[in-house]
Amino acid sequence: MLAPYTREEREVSSIEAMPNDRIESIVYRDNLFFDQAFIDHFVRRARALGKACRVAFSPNDMAIKTHALPLQTGIRLERGFTEGELLMADLWYFPHGKEPNPRPLVVDTLAKEIGYYNVPKYMAPNQGDLTYWVPRRAFLSIEHWVHLFLANTTFGVFSEGARAEKEIERTLPKLKLLWSAFVQRKKVISSRALVKIGKDVRIDPTAVIHGPTTIGNNVFIGPGAVIDNCIIGNNVSVADV
Repeated sequence: MLAPYTREEREVSSIEAMPNDRIESIVYRDNLFFDQAFIDHFVRRARALGKACRVAFSPNDMAIKTHALPLQTGIRLERGFTEGELLMADLWYFPHGKEPNPRPLVVDTLAKEIGYYNVPKYMAPNQGDLTYWVPRRAFLSIEHWVHLFLANTTFGVFSEGARAEKEIERTLPKLKLLWSAFVQRKKVISSRALVKIGKDVRIDPTAVIHGPTTIGNNVFIGPGAVIDNCIIGNNVSVADV
């Protein structure tokens, strides 16, 4: 994920222990979870500013406020010099090495309210509809098993789905998707545009795969397996047992 932006990696005990090398650096706490869309947006904007930056969020960002804040201390409410109160986290960008007082760079997670599936009304009779706030740029501080659940669902595969839905709202990507499915003689949700496959992957012809799905390297998917909107890592076997 960070490979396009780095040549080497170093581990330090704190931001204060960071070496004083005058080189472009991305510094982050090792329990942070963020996706490619998030880090690409953050680095692109930070480079455009050309100044030391620290990631921040609006206190009204619904994905952060609703899902990321409970049960953690890594995303904290702090007051900026001119920006007012912001939610700050331990992700920095330094264009020329460590600098004091990096400026907050507010990232919008582009959250969208999406409903739960098949939740009976009696489970929340006085709370209205049960919904997730799904970000298109995901960010979490992993400090509890609940955050692992969110990283795999709401901030994981659901985020992938939200980005895919947003992309195909545009005419040209939609036409490319339809043409790709037509050429491959597959349903749109099973086409290579939505199902990304790594190297050395073996898929049985009877397996059913629906996207958006990402499959890593050296994966075996056996007969009868059904995969729907998943992220599968490397060296995995999936079979209908």
